[in-house]
Amino acid sequence: MVKIHGLNKTTLLDYPEQVAATVFLGGCNFRCPFCQNGDLVLRPESQPAIERKAVLDFLKKRRGILTGVCITGGEPTLAEGLADFIKEIKELGYLVKLDTNGYMPEAVRGLVEGQLLDYIAMDIKNSMERYGETTGMARVDIGRIKESIRLIMESGTEYEFRTTIVRELHGKEELSAIGKEIKGAEKYFLQCYRESTGVIVKGYHGYGREELEQLAECVRPYVRRVWVRGVE
Repeated sequence: MVKIHGLNKTTLLDYPEQVAATVFLGGCNFRCPFCQNGDLVLRPESQPAIERKAVLDFLKKRRGILTGVCITGGEPTLAEGLADFIKEIKELGYLVKLDTNGYMPEAVRGLVEGQLLDYIAMDIKNSMERYGETTGMARVDIGRIKESIRLIMESGTEYEFRTTIVRELHGKEELSAIGKEIKGAEKYFLQCYRESTGVIVKGYHGYGREELEQLAECVRPYVRRVWVRGVE
């Protein structure tokens, strides 16, 4: 059963070109120190729960106003019953976007094969060599990340790859390596890191726009469209 811990009732940012609602699920298999949703990742049980029926009833009322639903976390692919929940949303006529860290390729494959997703956004945390450090994990099976990249690129579903860029973790070498891993991808976003009260570990820093644009140049030889997002 999906455990819903948040609902953003209207957003123009979370689902490209759609007026959407965002549903937050708790729990994650990573511990990225710069994660902004620390409570959802570390202590999901401490967050107020929202009944599934309440979310679906809200979406029923908003048909004709909202066009999409973004499902995020935490890491949504860990949730039992995720496919059934998405089916219920799609039966209401909504487009569905999934945010994922890509560590559960079998779950992503099931959703794609079930034609349940209209858009996938996968976080590429860093170069493969720095994945453990960046995700706060002692061991990371990089094969699972690479499998999700391949699966998503071959899925026929609209998608994007994205990386939250942290000064202490990402530089030109790392961005070039990421570009090579997703070579041939349609879209890649560099997202500006900004510290918030919900971050797991404080003390990390972001880049300015000019520096981010320079980092973006490291990816452009490999990816068709590269943008910087979330910085003034």
